[in-house]
Amino acid sequence: MPSMKTQLSVLTMAISFEICPQTTLALPPPEDTPEEVLRTEIILEGRSRITGEYLNATEYAEIQARLKNSRFAPQLDPQVREIILLLEIRKFLKTLFPIL
Repeated sequence: MPSMKTQLSVLTMAISFEICPQTTLALPPPEDTPEEVLRTEIILEGRSRITGEYLNATEYAEIQARLKNSRFAPQLDPQVREIILLLEIRKFLKTLFPIL
């Protein structure tokens, strides 16, 4: 004859399965593209670094070539330059004083 402790644990398990049925792992829905396919997919459009609009591959390559051949470096907003400077100073100070 099973002990009272065994009966109690079996009863507890039965109740927990009734109250909180365990979910099972399932396959992804068929409309999901597998990750392996997404990794090998060639991206044919991009965003312009100048205006942010969507471009096809030819337009994107033309803009990249124009920017590469430009004599002048792209100008940053003064606030962005200041933030970059402050971050570089912070990084330098963290190497000297790692507790900060």
